[in-house]
Amino acid sequence: MDRQAQHEQQLDRLASAPDPGSPSPFAAFGMPGFGGPPSAAPPEPRPIMELDGEEREDELDALSDWVDDFLLPVYGAEVTTAAPWCLQWQEHDDVVAWLHALWLAYQQHKDPEAGLSGLFVWHRDFLTHAVAAIRSPGGPLSACMTSPDRAAHRLLPGPPPSARTEKATADAWAPAEPAEPDEPTS
Repeated sequence: MDRQAQHEQQLDRLASAPDPGSPSPFAAFGMPGFGGPPSAAPPEPRPIMELDGEEREDELDALSDWVDDFLLPVYGAEVTTAAPWCLQWQEHDDVVAWLHALWLAYQQHKDPEAGLSGLFVWHRDFLTHAVAAIRSPGGPLSACMTSPDRAAHRLLPGPPPSARTEKATADAWAPAEPAEPDEPTS
């Protein structure tokens, strides 16, 4: 009877929720624990153009390190009229947006969870297209350096706002029409 009581107590312990302070019984096997609160998910990446202030500066610094230390030495190729570049690329918002998206994709595809073909997928689906868009002869850097011997930087003006935006802005700043005076009643 004592043995049966011990078995019942052991079954009760096993059936109850684990103590949050106790280590996982599966840790010795390299398995995550079951039950308890789920682990916190990593923060979702945000496009750099949605960041402000110090958060944007920190992200731009990290992006610049990746571009200068990895992307350009490996994939930079020669600067020509067919493949312009700009030493001040950080001032071209569209280039920053492209490179940031490329960097985020690189981080995702180099992760072991991406599998053995992860970096191939990054090259095929992301790198080739992004570099072609950024460094095309008519692209955002076309007014910048086209020869390594002549550093140049010029921001190209974008298109004007749409007619609808122009009208809304004009209406917001237009003075209110004076109200007509009330007619006297006699």
